[in-house]
Formats: sequence, C-alpha cells, structure tokens
Amino acid sequence: MTQTVDFLLFNAHILTMDEEFTQYRHGALAVSGDKIVAVGEQAEIRRAYHSENSLDCGGKVLMPGLVNAHTHVPMTLLRGLADDLRLDVWLMGYMMPVEREFVSPEFCRLGTLIACAEFIKSGVTSFADMYYFEDDVAQATADAGLRGVLGQTVMKYPAPDAASYEEALAMAREFIKKWKGHPLIVPAVSPHAPYTCTPDILRATAELAAEFDVPLHTHLAETAFEVENMRNENGMPVIPYVKKQGLLDAKVLAAHCVHIDEGEMRTLLHAGAGVAHNPSSNLKLASGLAPVTKMLETGLNVGIGTDGPASNNDLDMFEEVRLAAFVAKTQSNDPTSLPARQALAMATRLGAKAMHIGEITGSLETGKRADLILVDLNPLHNSPRFERSPDNAYAQIVYAAKSTDVTDVMVNGRWLMTERRLLTLDEADLLRQADEYARQIDAFLMEREQSVLSKLIALGGSTEGESFEVQAKVKVADPAVVKDALKKPEIQIVYKRHYRQYDNYFTFDEPGQGRLRYREDDSVDAKGKIKNVRERLTLIGENREGEMGEDVLLSRSRYLAPATQSLRFYREYFKPGAEKTIEKERLRWSIKYQGEEFYINLDTVEKPDLGHFLEVKSRTWSRTDADKKARLVAELVAFLGGGEMVTQDYIEMVR
Repeated sequence: MTQTVDFLLFNAHILTMDEEFTQYRHGALAVSGDKIVAVGEQAEIRRAYHSENSLDCGGKVLMPGLVNAHTHVPMTLLRGLADDLRLDVWLMGYMMPVEREFVSPEFCRLGTLIACAEFIKSGVTSFADMYYFEDDVAQATADAGLRGVLGQTVMKYPAPDAASYEEALAMAREFIKKWKGHPLIVPAVSPHAPYTCTPDILRATAELAAEFDVPLHTHLAETAFEVENMRNENGMPVIPYVKKQGLLDAKVLAAHCVHIDEGEMRTLLHAGAGVAHNPSSNLKLASGLAPVTKMLETGLNVGIGTDGPASNNDLDMFEEVRLAAFVAKTQSNDPTSLPARQALAMATRLGAKAMHIGEITGSLETGKRADLILVDLNPLHNSPRFERSPDNAYAQIVYAAKSTDVTDVMVNGRWLMTERRLLTLDEADLLRQADEYARQIDAFLMEREQSVLSKLIALGGSTEGESFEVQAKVKVADPAVVKDALKKPEIQIVYKRHYRQYDNYFTFDEPGQGRLRYREDDSVDAKGKIKNVRERLTLIGENREGEMGEDVLLSRSRYLAPATQSLRFYREYFKPGAEKTIEKERLRWSIKYQGEEFYINLDTVEKPDLGHFLEVKSRTWSRTDADKKARLVAELVAFLGGGEMVTQDYIEMVR
C-alpha cells in the first residue's frame, strides 16, 4: 500500500550532501508537510509513495538549498554605494553615515525582501544575518518564505535602532522572545565584534544567548589590524580574548576568522563554534585569506558566506563556493585542496552546522526540513556531462554551474520558485522601491561630500570616540589645593603625566560641521625636558548630549585621527572659516575613586591667559554608567577643592 504525500519529486539526480555524500543517479524524494519523509532510488520511492503533486525533474540535480552563513541582508539597498576604498574609509565615511540617516524598519524590510528575492533566484534557502531592526528583517524573511538565523546587533556605538548598548541588548532580548520557536526564524544575538564591544557587552550577549539557547553571531579576527590592536591592548589574540570574556560559552557563529592560528582553531572547535568563510568580501576589502583548509582539517564546521551586498557586492553563493575552492588551492599551492565535493558541503551541510541548525537542514535526509533546489546542468556552459566519476556532479556545480541554473526552490515544504518564477515576491515592485532609496541616498551624499567628517575619514586611521564622556570643569585659584587633595587615601593614583599642549581650533561657517582641533602634545619628563611629541586631529560635534545636573556635562560625537601632516596642510585641506589657538600646561592623573576610573586634568591656560582649571572626566559606552559617573564626578570635584563651575570649553572662552 502506498503512502500519500504532499509532493513527490522524481527523475532527478539527487545529491543528498549527507555525511556519506550519498547520491541517487535516478532518484526520487517525498515531502509531507514541512519534512522530507523519504529519499532514495526512484523505483523504490515511487512504489512506496504517491502524490497528486508529482514533479518530473527531467534529470536535473536535486540537492539541498544553499546555506549563506554570513551576511547583512538589508544592505542590498547600499549595494555599489562606495567601492574600491580602504575599509575605514568605506565603513566610516559612507556606510555608517548613510545607515544613521536612512536605516529604519521600512529600509530593513525592503532591503531584506530584495535579498530574499536574490537568494531564491540563486538557490539559497537558509542564511545567517546580522543587522539592525532585526525584527523587521525576520518578518520580511518569514513573508518571503526563507529560513534565517537572524541576529540583533549589539555594540558600544550608537546605532540606527538603539542609542546605547543597553537599549540594543533589551531589543535583542525581546526579539529572541518573540521569534524563538518559529518554523523559519531562529533568533540570535549579534555582538558586532570585539573592537566595537566592551568586555561587558561580550559577556552580556553571551549570557543572553545561553539563557535562551540561541546562536550568537559575531565578527572575529577579520583583519590583521584588528589582531595587532588586540595584542597591543590586551596582550593576547582575538580568540583567547573573547574566550576570556565568556563569549565561547554561547553557540557561536564566527564570521571571517581570517587571522587565527591552529591553537585558536582548536579553541573554537572545543567550544562547538562554527565559522563563516567569506572569500569575496575578504578579497575585495583586502582582509586576507582565511586558513580554511586547516580549519577543516582541525574538524571545525566551516560554512561559506557572501558577507553583506555592500562589500561583495552580490549574494550569489554559486560564485562564492567556486571562489572558496579556488582561493584554498592558491593559498596552499595545491590543486587538490578543498575539492568541489567538500566546497559544496561547506555551502550546505557544514554551513548549516556552523549556523547551529544542522539538525534540521543542510542535507536531504529523512526527517529534515524540505529545503531543496533543482539545478539544470544542461545549459551550454555546463556541457557535456561526464558520469565516469561520482565526483563529476559536484565539480559541475562548483566549477561550471551558475546561479541562473537554479530553476525551482522549496523551503519548509513550500515552493518559493518554479521554473524561474518567483511565487512569494514581486520583483518589479521591489526594484522600483530600491531606485527611490538610491535617489535619496545619492542626494544626501552629494550634499555632504565636502563635510569635515568625510575629509577627516578620507585621511585614514580615523576612529569614533567614546559614546559618552562625562565631564566637569571648575576654575581654581590655587592648584596646590587640588594636588594636596589627590594625596588623600580616598584617591588611588594609577599614573601621572605632564604635557605642554598646543591646540589649533578650526571652526566653520556652517555650525553643523563642528570644530576640528589640531593638537600637539609634548610629553614632559621630571626634569622639564620634552621626551615625546604626538599630533592628533579631533572632530568635536557641535552639540553636547546634555547636562546631567551639578553642571556635569555629557558629550559624544567625537572622531579622532592621527595628524601625520603639517598644520599648514590641514589649513589648506579643511579650509576653516576661522582659527583660534590655545596653549596650556597640563598635569594629568589617572585615578580610581570609589572603584571607578577617572581622569584629572589640572590645566594652566597660558595663551590666552585664562588661569587655572580643574577638569574631571570619565568615559563609558553605557548611558546607565554615565548617569552613575555623573554623580561621582560632581562629588569628586567637591572633594578636590571645588570652585567656580565652568560649562564652556576653552575655545569658547577665547574672544
């Protein structure tokens, strides 16, 4: 007696991509509900199963849908926005400013739907995403019918959907609670990267992921610069650092891992972490070549990702798999490295395992979700077909097939495309809406093309300063009072420095440009001799964040860059409307007071002659922590002798 099923696919060359790489040259597959109920030889399956929806596959390859292990899908709307740039210029000069201006729930929904259309047409059935407004990404993904491991971004910088990391973390919690258990969406939390997160953020996101047993998706060791900074600042490479913060206690999906060694690979393996290899993006941004062959030999689950469509610039996994195989061969100088069969496994079964959904998808096996595609290998570019070796089918797909050879796509037992026709999305309408966004973004960038921030970033090496700087300033009559107070037992001095500072402030006709400060810091030793000189540019936003009582100020919007050119160069480059100069003697102490870190500056402003000032500052990425430190700053000012509170910067005192 035959069993009735919802769909029966037959006359297919089936690549199951299971652990044994089982193939059925004349195969059939049965689907009931959202699951595969049988896969095997055609004669056997057709004897046991019947369906009113039988499909003759015409000899096409039937295989698992491709798995894109790392991307940022709403960035389809930023595709081609800025290319052939250094990573810092690309990210800070274009991506972040545009995202702050345009990224919204509507932006993310549209960008996701466009990505889903591209995914479906290129045979991708599952993907791992990390972006903002991930709830809207999830809804668009579910509406399109695709499967996603979707991570709400958390980082120390203000983001389009969260003014502080506490807000982003709260959003991640609500996002996970809302979507956990959905048939298509696996919610995740995404601390962006170690260099954009504090240790507290890494620990908090790991704890959140563990609490709900969901994946944690992050970027690790993408560039040599990142790794070098980690060693310099923390005395260890990236993977040991994140392990120390407890990040590997979660189910980690680590994107890139370009610059890791064998010891770090074993650390990731023992933690059960998955890795997403992104060859196109790593090549385009000159990040380097990940040691994929060694990772696989170690036993890591390594998937393949396209990365975001603004840094690739497409979501074509056929192209990505082919490139992954080629790069591995070139890197090892061995043409047998990463053969086609293994490369395709990375884009299916291993990718699903890396994303921590390998138990439900990534291969065509009984009990797994019906996530599958049909690929036509008869076009001219893939002819003729040799069948001497069972590996020929993998080679044809990896080395010769195109994404346009995908004819039919099913996810969770539902057809999303048949005979190249999208069934859940209106492609023409999506393109029309995308064109309107492109017009608005072009206008925005052309208007700000000559902004001071853009010019600063174009010089290279720019970084965004702390989200929050809590500060108070008082005018003091006798600096000795402050020095005596610093000797009291309540104050723990970490270090003391002595500087002579020469500040040139550039101001601009448009107040919104902010103020640019060129500073020469002369470090002075105990004998009064200059031992080191450093120059730096700082762009300070026009507005403070606000006052926090007791004349304590909260500020942000600060960008830093090394000053490698002469002051004359910067005058000609930035063309300020006006320039003012301040010279001062600065004694700086790094201290701890009631367990918190503060900087104490005792300044004598000599040009112009403004007198003596005490500044108390502390930095944080947390608004909650800023509120706490504001109270301590006011208390510390009083402890150090108090005085007449000043809410102006020195430049604002100069007439």
